[in-house]
Amino acid sequence: MNDVPTLAAQGATIPKLGFGTWQITGEDCVDAVKHALATGYRHIDTAQAYENEPEVGEAIEQSDVPREEIFLTTKIWMANMAAGDLERSARRSVEKLKVDRVDLLLLHWPNPDHPLEEMIAALNAVRAEGLTRHIGVSNYTVDLLDQAVAISDAPLVTNQVEYHPFIDQGPVLDAVRRHGMALTAYSPIAQGGVNKSDVIADIAKVHGKSAIQVSLRWLVQQDDVVAIPRSGKPEHIESNFDVFDFELTDEEMARIAALGSDDGRLIDPSWAPDWDRAA
Repeated sequence: MNDVPTLAAQGATIPKLGFGTWQITGEDCVDAVKHALATGYRHIDTAQAYENEPEVGEAIEQSDVPREEIFLTTKIWMANMAAGDLERSARRSVEKLKVDRVDLLLLHWPNPDHPLEEMIAALNAVRAEGLTRHIGVSNYTVDLLDQAVAISDAPLVTNQVEYHPFIDQGPVLDAVRRHGMALTAYSPIAQGGVNKSDVIADIAKVHGKSAIQVSLRWLVQQDDVVAIPRSGKPEHIESNFDVFDFELTDEEMARIAALGSDDGRLIDPSWAPDWDRAA
């Protein structure tokens, strides 16, 4: 398999392709993460809300890959974002993951029940305590991101958001670039929806790749973008990783980008913020 290129953002070195673990639990999670690491992934993404941190930690412990070679991300859930609660929950996450610290700790969603200053200060406190090397946010709009960056003492490394060929994330991407951050793309293949696109299918045929591989390549070929596909199937874990032996042309990149709109969003829970609209 090919080595994964990395992205430098605010002092962090992040593998451009990671392995997501949303909705993978129990022994299935242990097996999937172990297979991902054996395949070549060195970036593993989890969260308190996924209820699989112990399994992710077990997989890392059982893997032959040294801990220092793995970029490990977890996220603070909304119920744990008050000052004091956030720090305690971060310690629990580190314990569940069986590590001394994580590499990146994110606020999973904006939470209007707590002042942004309070949440960002607590996130900084966790970093100062040594429980994480880097900090960031997830599902933040441009306005919230600008506020968080201005408040935070330590640099914010990423904003993790839904991003795939059918959603135009231009405003957020512009904002993270302005702040020297990365955009981490979750649901990068639109939960399999990219298989239904004739445009992507045509491009995939040219390169002898699948629509999913082309979509992942489209993401990781963009500056400042990281993608974190997830799958519990070994063959899909491997094929998702096999995207570094071809390159899309500028025309192909533009054709895929043109598929994006404000109507392509798949993840929009009741607690979501007022999303940015494409220009």
